[in-house]
Amino acid sequence: MREGPGPWPHGVRPLVGRAPSCPSRAAQAPLMTEEREEDADEEGWLQLRPVEPLPSQCCGSGCSPCVFDLYHRELARWEAARASKDRSLLSGEESQSCPSKLSPETFLAFRISAVDRLTEDTYCVRFALPRNCQFSLRPGQHLILRGKVDGLEIQRAYTPISPANAEGYFEVLIKCYPTGLMSRYVKSWGTGHTAFWRGPFGDFFYKANQYGELLMLASGTGLAPMVPILQSITDNAEDETFVTLVGCFKTFEGIYLKTFLQEQARFWNVRTFFVLSQGPQ
Repeated sequence: MREGPGPWPHGVRPLVGRAPSCPSRAAQAPLMTEEREEDADEEGWLQLRPVEPLPSQCCGSGCSPCVFDLYHRELARWEAARASKDRSLLSGEESQSCPSKLSPETFLAFRISAVDRLTEDTYCVRFALPRNCQFSLRPGQHLILRGKVDGLEIQRAYTPISPANAEGYFEVLIKCYPTGLMSRYVKSWGTGHTAFWRGPFGDFFYKANQYGELLMLASGTGLAPMVPILQSITDNAEDETFVTLVGCFKTFEGIYLKTFLQEQARFWNVRTFFVLSQGPQ
């Protein structure tokens, strides 16, 4: 372009007709990069958003906290972390190790050390704990098991039958049903597999010598909550509570933990009775 005419101060020569310069691609690049980073960050937060449980994930046993209570807590934690853009506020991830301390709010992984088939459809499953470790579980309390079948998450409540002072393990009694979703999951178990539990739950606690006599009525796997309470009485020489246990089963061969119950009946303060719905064939 040519310089415009006219008298100008020394050294000053304006350029005429030059169009305003446009921002270069290099100047636009940082803006586009920032937008992409924001989109990626937003997508990352959405992936971390807790998923609302399905009705099948509730065990229906009145647990506190319920799986839906946990969802609302996790959602509130996620919203707070997102608002502050601080992912360190998120917590509650599953532990893949074998812990010794239970959590009512978080599922923890436990390794299966043995699967004992008691009857055609009932199993006693033992889970490993770190050596010399014990559960903080009181007799009669139950746990929640989580399983997944065909992509559907399900939860059920089970009561450990192992003694409260058992070291290095805990055991549960599980009956499998032909059309049960959790039954399909349990049947896939084997030694070395891992299952996820949370708990404990239940506020019916037995205290030594609290009652002069206890009457226990149990049908099938309903025997499970009675076992640790009964054993806590017979293991305590100072407990003089009389116990009468009435167990209801289909057949004599189908009585769960028969040897254990017969041994318990040898104690001076324990009586056991079996009611059968089917006689000998």
